[in-house]
Amino acid sequence: MKFFAISVALLFSSSGAFHTAPMGRTSTRINMIVKGDEKGSEKVAKVFEGKPAENSEFDALVKANFPGAISNKQLATKVVSVLEGKGYTPGNTLLATSLCADELARVLEDDFVRVYGNNFNLGGLSGFPFAGNTGFGAMAAHVPDDGYCLLVHGPHVGITKDGIIGKVERPGIALVDNCCGSAIAASKYLKGITDGGAKITTKLQSFTDFQQGAVQELILPFGKRLNDCEDRMKELPYALYDSQDILVRDIINTGAGGIKKGLALLGGIQINTGPDTLDYFHPLRFDLYDEDGKVVDDLLPLIV
Repeated sequence: MKFFAISVALLFSSSGAFHTAPMGRTSTRINMIVKGDEKGSEKVAKVFEGKPAENSEFDALVKANFPGAISNKQLATKVVSVLEGKGYTPGNTLLATSLCADELARVLEDDFVRVYGNNFNLGGLSGFPFAGNTGFGAMAAHVPDDGYCLLVHGPHVGITKDGIIGKVERPGIALVDNCCGSAIAASKYLKGITDGGAKITTKLQSFTDFQQGAVQELILPFGKRLNDCEDRMKELPYALYDSQDILVRDIINTGAGGIKKGLALLGGIQINTGPDTLDYFHPLRFDLYDEDGKVVDDLLPLIV
């Protein structure tokens, strides 16, 4: 257990000892690829062509359970528009994401990929930024010269068409499945500790399931909060987000020297739904960083 906790601490340490990419502002002008000139606002309009139409009844159901949530269509439209006004374009912006490994998390990711191009993946199970400082340093070096980074992160949770939280309908699968499976497994592990009776095994220190072990350790401080809440499945993604928010911002602060012209940090809760409805997102942070890694603007009020 002690060995595992030390391993988790090292993973998210601010130490630069294991950096394999330069953290300073390195030029990428050699062999630079120039993207098309189409505006982001023009691209985002095409992203949702052919996707399910907004369903007012289901929209009300989602928002009753997650006040502040907006559809992915509304999110992408607003975020791209706001950033366009700040100089972020498909041609000068690198998309970075820290989202869960679950294929349902790719929906939001792909929405932004279709605007800004292929993303740099920083995340792993439950959306935690397992690429750490080294991954962020490598990502920052890939940002276009005189360009920006949009970093999108957060855990995810499912909701069925009947309003069951922590479950979701998946294409081609009759079973209504858990979502997020990693988060729910970590929650059960935590409940076993807070309720008593949990057995510590060598599996916690197994590298073959290292990410899940880390998720379970990183959620430990939220045991009382989850035990005291009215709806554990509803509160779980918010607890995970609070843990991830600290880690992501620490990683950004550590790698601030690698930021080029600026960085936009969009954080919140992904809300996955069945194949016949749009996914949703509850934005909780939308910060603008300058080239020195300082937060210069809170853009959240512009998209909520």
